[in-house]
Amino acid sequence: MSPLEFDLVIIGSGSGNSIIGPEWDDKRVAVVEAGTFGGTCLNVGCIPTKMYVYAAEVASMVAGSSRYGIDAQVTAVHWPAIRDRIFGRIDPISESGREYRRDGSNTTLLTGWARFTGPRQLEVSGPDGTVTEISGAQVVIATGSRPVLPPVLRECPVPVHTSDTVMRVPTLPGSMLVVGGGYIAAELAHVFGALGTAVTLVNRTDVMLRDQDADVSGAFTEAACRQWDVRLETEVVHVQAVGDGARVELSDGHVAEVDLILAATGRTPNSDGMGVDAAGVEVHDDGRIVVDEYGRASAEGVWALGDVSSPYQLKHVANHEARVVRHNLSHPEDLQAFRHDVVPAAVFTHPQIAMVGLTEQQARDAGYRVSVSTQAYGDVAYGWAMEDEHSFMKVVGDRQTGLVLGAHLFGAQSPSLIQPLIQAMTLSIPARQVAREQYWIHPALAEVVENALLGLEVD
Repeated sequence: MSPLEFDLVIIGSGSGNSIIGPEWDDKRVAVVEAGTFGGTCLNVGCIPTKMYVYAAEVASMVAGSSRYGIDAQVTAVHWPAIRDRIFGRIDPISESGREYRRDGSNTTLLTGWARFTGPRQLEVSGPDGTVTEISGAQVVIATGSRPVLPPVLRECPVPVHTSDTVMRVPTLPGSMLVVGGGYIAAELAHVFGALGTAVTLVNRTDVMLRDQDADVSGAFTEAACRQWDVRLETEVVHVQAVGDGARVELSDGHVAEVDLILAATGRTPNSDGMGVDAAGVEVHDDGRIVVDEYGRASAEGVWALGDVSSPYQLKHVANHEARVVRHNLSHPEDLQAFRHDVVPAAVFTHPQIAMVGLTEQQARDAGYRVSVSTQAYGDVAYGWAMEDEHSFMKVVGDRQTGLVLGAHLFGAQSPSLIQPLIQAMTLSIPARQVAREQYWIHPALAEVVENALLGLEVD
């Protein structure tokens, strides 16, 4: 039986799904999805986690209200109501996206696992055991990534949750062990801790969020220790089941008895098991598919984007790459390149964190004549109103040109406050011009940004 032939095959229904626009209306398009439709961000990543974070922020604000002369307390946390509010919105969006591609006039939805059998030739193994052979004139691999477990938790006598599963647990755990020190660990520890769970966090290094600027990672590690039982330079040694929970022995000699274990130790690209060798598609040592600046894989007619190929596991980067690949598929004579030079990111923990560009150490290592300016939230009027004692913004600049090389925020509203710095770096606008050639609303918190920019020394 001949394979079903398509003009375009997209493997994965996250950012890759957005490639299909009006330019494909008269062509045959297949979307292959093995799991929940819509990808990581919609279903188990940035959207549900931030909805949980918002609830956690409300609880944190109430718990700390006494500093503002208000007596208030969190008397109850209704976990099922919080959970169902979130997934009651997300699940219908996922399902409607599935139905839209399934019923589209020019789209075919294939549910199952895709595996290459040759150049742009694939088998899709469905959940019912059926196998469908397909081919595509163009193939886009956008299969994302998945959580990985440390070896000690791979064969564990108790269930181990990841970010894929922990947000749908039936009840709020009284206690939990979080294994990891990156952004997923920081965000979910905040969510559960703020809602009332006793959190023990185990991190094998001596600092949390170690990829951040040293001042930010140091400040956050101190903040984490104030909020949770943080065990640095520690690893899980042994786990045994105790009732409905677990008894966990740690390398520092501590023993924790917890209701739930969450592994937040990183993610790996979903490129394995796809038979990419048969397609002539090369991969990096870490499993990422090799692509050029236009999104082209090593095999003709094959493209890749997002977590499966990008060095940035960020939804806004995946969306950017999808827009570029969408253009390049339709305009092979006018290829556009990915832009990865100014990539911002944020950690929605407590306090919030945002960053873009180089850390101070990276800038010095790169040979720049570095200028650094740090502005405390508590030294601007809105920071006074917040009674903020710990938050700050740090700007790293080039003394010679006055350009911003990097920006790092540690405090409330960081993911929004950093946007003027992203714009300045993207458009190569000198820091003093950004600070002086526009109004900054007084006394908004954005004055933290203004003052940090004005503090940069330039030759």
